[in-house]
Amino acid sequence: MKYKDNYRLKGLRKKLVETVRAKGIKDERILDAIENIPRHYFIDADFVDWAYKDIAFPIESDQTISQPYTVAFQTELLEIKPKDKVLEIGTGSGYQAAILSYLGAKVYTIERQEKLFYKTTNFLKDIGFGVIRTFLGDGYLGLPMYAPYDKIIVTAGASEIPGELVKQLKTGGIMVIPLGDTDIKDMVKLTKINDREAKLEKHGKFSFVPFLKGVNKNK
Repeated sequence: MKYKDNYRLKGLRKKLVETVRAKGIKDERILDAIENIPRHYFIDADFVDWAYKDIAFPIESDQTISQPYTVAFQTELLEIKPKDKVLEIGTGSGYQAAILSYLGAKVYTIERQEKLFYKTTNFLKDIGFGVIRTFLGDGYLGLPMYAPYDKIIVTAGASEIPGELVKQLKTGGIMVIPLGDTDIKDMVKLTKINDREAKLEKHGKFSFVPFLKGVNKNK
């Protein structure tokens, strides 16, 4: 296998877990996922040590792999239960999807960047996460053919909540989406009460790449 792990990197992951825990993440399942999923697999091999700093890092197609704390924070807000059907908008490196899958969720994930979609799809299979279902498409439209979803997570900064995504969320389901008109977004937790009502809660400020419509055919 071309992906290598070692005691030093495992030690760096343990330190990362303690950093994320100190920032307020309480769900031990999420901390366990961070400790056991080698984040350095998800970035360029030349930057292995950067994988275990609590920062976002550039990947292909002008995208980023989110800060580990941000990944943990969004995941904790989702209140994942085993076998939850989860729709992720913005596959990116695949790290967030892998965390969700590790927690026992059935993950459906959409990527709009064609080149990144093919790379990440193959990569997730290579590292043992082939159970994650990946799709090339417009995240604003969701995946209606597999709806409804127990949970939806958006990993890009939106200026509005896409109505199609709300429609695809189960009654009682949760959507976590970075929302706002500036580069720094409110982390919003939406709980769907019924087809006409939803409860919105704001959970701090975060920075994300923009949530764009359409598909970028850059294979």
